[in-house]
Amino acid sequence: MSTKKHTPLLTLVLLALVATTAQGEVTDDSVRRSIQAGVGYLKKNQKVNGSWTDHPGYPGGLTALCTLAMLNAGVPLDDPHVQRSLAYLRSLGEPRMVYSTSLITMVLCAAEPEKDAAIIRQNVNWLERIQIRSGAYQGSWGYSERNITGDNSNSQFALLALHEAERVGVKVRPATWQAARAYWLKLQKDDGSWGYVKGEPSTGSMTCAGISALLVSANKVHQGDAAVHEGTVRCCGAQADDEPLRRALAWLGAKFSVERNPSPLSTLSTHLEKTHLFYYLYGVERVGRLSGNRFIGRHDWFREGAEYLVDQQDRLSGFWTGDFHAEQNPLVATSFALLFLAKGRRPVLVSQLKHGRDNDWNPHRSSVRNLTRRMERRWRRDMTWQTIDGRAATVDDLLETPVLFLTGRRALDLTADQKNILREYINQGGFIFAEACCDGTEFDRSFRALMKELFKDATLQLLPPEHPVWYAEERVDPDYLRPLYGIDACCRTSVIYCPQDLSCFWELGQDERETGLPTNLRAEIEACLRIGENVLTYATNRELKNKLDRAPFTLARTAPKQPERGVLYVPKLMYAGGGDEAPNALPNLLNVFREKARMRVGVENRKLYANDPTLFDYPILFMHGRRAFQLTAVERSALALFVERGGVIVADAICGSPEFSTAFRREMAAIFPLHELSRIPPGHPLFTRDFGGYPLDQVTLRDPQSRSADDPLKAHLAKVSPLLEGVQIDDRYAILFSPYDISCAMENGSSLECNGYVKEDAARLAINVILFALQQ
Repeated sequence: MSTKKHTPLLTLVLLALVATTAQGEVTDDSVRRSIQAGVGYLKKNQKVNGSWTDHPGYPGGLTALCTLAMLNAGVPLDDPHVQRSLAYLRSLGEPRMVYSTSLITMVLCAAEPEKDAAIIRQNVNWLERIQIRSGAYQGSWGYSERNITGDNSNSQFALLALHEAERVGVKVRPATWQAARAYWLKLQKDDGSWGYVKGEPSTGSMTCAGISALLVSANKVHQGDAAVHEGTVRCCGAQADDEPLRRALAWLGAKFSVERNPSPLSTLSTHLEKTHLFYYLYGVERVGRLSGNRFIGRHDWFREGAEYLVDQQDRLSGFWTGDFHAEQNPLVATSFALLFLAKGRRPVLVSQLKHGRDNDWNPHRSSVRNLTRRMERRWRRDMTWQTIDGRAATVDDLLETPVLFLTGRRALDLTADQKNILREYINQGGFIFAEACCDGTEFDRSFRALMKELFKDATLQLLPPEHPVWYAEERVDPDYLRPLYGIDACCRTSVIYCPQDLSCFWELGQDERETGLPTNLRAEIEACLRIGENVLTYATNRELKNKLDRAPFTLARTAPKQPERGVLYVPKLMYAGGGDEAPNALPNLLNVFREKARMRVGVENRKLYANDPTLFDYPILFMHGRRAFQLTAVERSALALFVERGGVIVADAICGSPEFSTAFRREMAAIFPLHELSRIPPGHPLFTRDFGGYPLDQVTLRDPQSRSADDPLKAHLAKVSPLLEGVQIDDRYAILFSPYDISCAMENGSSLECNGYVKEDAARLAINVILFALQQ
């Protein structure tokens, strides 16, 4: 057996070795700074009267565009620049031009729609009145009411304004939507694209306009995939043809670029390839967001567009400028760039998994969108949803979404690789929300079988009434409850399954479609929406990341290696009946530590028992659990020798488990009878920057036993001094133990049911512990 002793020399060598990090990729932080600089440029160029220099023919148009960009970029409503621009726009009087009126309407809907309801209603009435009613351009809009011919650009802005007006409760006549949709379908070319008007070449910007028009008008014209007939809900209805939409998305995917506006003309001149580029990118954002597609063709549209825009921004003044027409005005180009970045950056709340070869994966096509819209109103923040193709998705793709929604009637048909990816997604902190819809007995059987295959040590269990999912956001009417089953991973339920219809009722949950429904049906729709809300709130804890945020913890997926010189490895102690209940906690912890300490650190989940002869190759040994345990005499002797030779044992109780804490304290007392496990004083250097860590005089602790009925998510967070216990031997701490959870925070993030530190403080505390253990 080795007799090597761990010394500070190893620490100095390790700390001198710097880990490599990815360079050059666009990040959420770089996008955030870019947005701030762009907003700063707009504010700097606002006139005293609250306007920007509007074109004489489009009163309020540029001012509305700049204001819309600022609002979407997160400038608060009470900001003086926003208030001045709103006052200016309200003063303009009767609508005159479609572009200006549409943009002003979108601004008022985004700002204070209740205050400006009369102006919004006036603008909607005007847009409906001047819609062209006959002839070749029937259903379109021109520049003003004097035009007898329309174009796709004005028509796009009119539709967007009407769409936003309906979202804030201003009704639009069905005939308006029907005429507009018929117009766009009539002008679509055989290849799926659109030009500015009939007969003109196709462009990316106009094809984006056409796609958006089809997406916006579809739910206004079609009944939807669920309907109410004679007081009865009919789910999984016949779906309206979306072949025009598929052809349009295929054209855009094949021609896609973020550096030019796709057009046959762009191949003739480098000047023409930049025509209306920023206008086009604003359209790309809308297509991606409204369709729920992360990818357009093979392109991650937001990542590519953000990378291009951040690179093209003027570093000194923060503006963008184009090469053609209106975009030569940096106010125009900057506003379109900000709209792309700010709206495209919105966090993903939930993604729907595309599985199988037909539409069984999506029987209610507006359901997830409707639920997301409801959550936006509930949380008062902008969010989005996405579709993920399970046939091509990687674990990293799935980890971009906090919740993965699966639905269907027929049996799931997943490959072995797809199953492994789902398992890894859950292991790395993901969450699956599933339902069997429309009497989907085949789906029910296959999903239950899939869960047994993926989680051999756990089964779907009926969630009891006291489970937090039943009240995470709102209480559900007991007369309309659905059974929910769950599988626990670490400190939370990570799979929730409903064997009855939910998405069917989300499909019906649009405000304008609930009018006139019987009281009992409205109550059932509301109950199903609340179940969806509660699951999403429970799964996310209202904590979402923006699209380009790095996952807080990234796992290495390489096989364990033999120890390498100059690399820090920390193994996990296994024992009879446990030791690996949170398998990704230690790799995640080590990955975060590597980034903070700038060291070479092995991040795989190495597991060993106390009698393993390689135990003495490591300076630190990690241990955790959530159940009582007992070590053998041989294991106790090995751990005593490990500590005698300079090793440090670091441990935490998963979920603050009292059973594990009691067993751990008992075992430490048996191994070190002359040394007491006692609290480390709050002012100890371990909780300071002295060893290169974080100042931790106060941390946030989550206590699930002190929930409030008014706000079950937030009331049980408390600021406290960090609690660590330790065993001192020969003037050093050989044992460092947290009776509050660190592991589940590192594996899954925050959990409603976890008695422990929130994710950020768990990471900081763990980093301090390891730095201290290496250097003391």
